[in-house]
Amino acid sequence: MEAKIPIAGISHGDINGIGYEVIIKSLMDQTIYDMCTPVIYGSPKVGAYHRKLLNIANFSFNNVRNVDEISLRKANIINCVSDNVRVDIGKSNEQGGEAAFQALERATNDLISGKIDFLVTAPIDKNNIQSDQFHFNGHTEYIKTRAKAEDVLMFLVSETFRIGVVTGHVPLKDVAGLITVKSILGKLRLMNQSLKIDFGIRKPLIAVLGLNPHAGDNSLIGTEEAEVIIPALKEAEKEGIMAFGPFPADGFFGSGSFSKFDGILAMYHDQGLLPFKSLSFDSGVNFTAGLPFIRTSPDHGTAFNIAGQGVASENSFRQALYLACTVYKNRQLHKEITANPLKQQEIDNQHDKADELPPEIGNNE
Repeated sequence: MEAKIPIAGISHGDINGIGYEVIIKSLMDQTIYDMCTPVIYGSPKVGAYHRKLLNIANFSFNNVRNVDEISLRKANIINCVSDNVRVDIGKSNEQGGEAAFQALERATNDLISGKIDFLVTAPIDKNNIQSDQFHFNGHTEYIKTRAKAEDVLMFLVSETFRIGVVTGHVPLKDVAGLITVKSILGKLRLMNQSLKIDFGIRKPLIAVLGLNPHAGDNSLIGTEEAEVIIPALKEAEKEGIMAFGPFPADGFFGSGSFSKFDGILAMYHDQGLLPFKSLSFDSGVNFTAGLPFIRTSPDHGTAFNIAGQGVASENSFRQALYLACTVYKNRQLHKEITANPLKQQEIDNQHDKADELPPEIGNNE
């Protein structure tokens, strides 16, 4: 039986930023249509404006009213905003935020109801989108609430490495109080499960970073490592999660140790995203692990300062679309495997010879 081509939902983000530019440039790559059927939740009027502004003649949108009307091998677009919407390129304004939310809301509704197979979100302005209906720090928090998920993991993914964070969009002064055995263990469970199901890694190795400089330096510079992080690692070990650390963040990345692990858990936002964006800015993807459905986004913002100039790189958005397709396939394979014990045994036998840990990793202590 031929595999189903998934329907890829795409929310257009802030209409005054680079969202449409990276979307259009990505969908001009014809190989995309062999992997999925894209559906943009946005505005045909706004899309046409950006296409003209960017002087792109060899691309067009297929206007549809809903998912039931989409065509294969075409870039479908559903109008989610008023026909009176006006683009003010490169500017952050209330209308841009309202249009971003309207598209996101409709796309999320279709995602939850199963009308689309995954969602790729173009960048929003986290300030102008705020309203009575949207009072979140970003996409991740909104989608988590809509999904009624108990917890999610902000998981940054590239060809170089994968890194998640215990604390996301919170002030730095609040981080230490949020680092608990429970919070670390919860994120380790999500990361371990995602690496297995979403990325197809049978026995993932996870590195855990320390909170303090030099990972506390034997409690001379802080006690969170000894009192919180190491106990969390011991609990994770009891559950069969292969997590190691805590590692000093500077030496861990400076020495290239990150390449030995399938996933890395950082304690706070900048500890994880600074090295990630330094090494993978043009190709990194933000993946929300722990959801019942698939959501990815490019690892950049609205970039109002270059909007409409035709210079924005579409690589991160394209990689977000590719990753969503890959995770979709891996989840379908996982369903097939779990429904067929004989196939699971066959895969287990293929992996048994590769189960030894790298000798240089050491233990949790």
